[in-house]
Amino acid sequence: MKEVILLLADVVNEVHDLLMELSNYMGLQLTDKDLHFWIIGFIGIITFLFVYVCFKLLENVRGKITIFSFIYTFTVMVVLVFAIEIQQAITNRGNMEFADAVIGLWGFIVFFMMYIVMAIMVYFIKKFTKRKK
Repeated sequence: MKEVILLLADVVNEVHDLLMELSNYMGLQLTDKDLHFWIIGFIGIITFLFVYVCFKLLENVRGKITIFSFIYTFTVMVVLVFAIEIQQAITNRGNMEFADAVIGLWGFIVFFMMYIVMAIMVYFIKKFTKRKK
């Protein structure tokens, strides 16, 4: 995983340098902060529009709160597992491995599936007991 993060850091640094050179070539003279403003703003609005469209498609789906909750929680879990792996690399406590992040996320998915099965069982038990009354 350390290699993946280092590779991604190298790619980001190369793109950063390329954009700075392009900005200077075009006479824009963007500072590093200007570049961050524009690039993060652009990435953020594209991400927002993508998420907005996806959630709009889910708007009329039954159980949408569960779906939204899962998406939000999964996003938080992705950030958390990668933060833990990065912390392990910085402190040299444990091994920073991509497989650790994947297995951690898999654990969340398995536990979520167990929750879904239990929720379905409760739903049908309630539905069955209502019919009996």
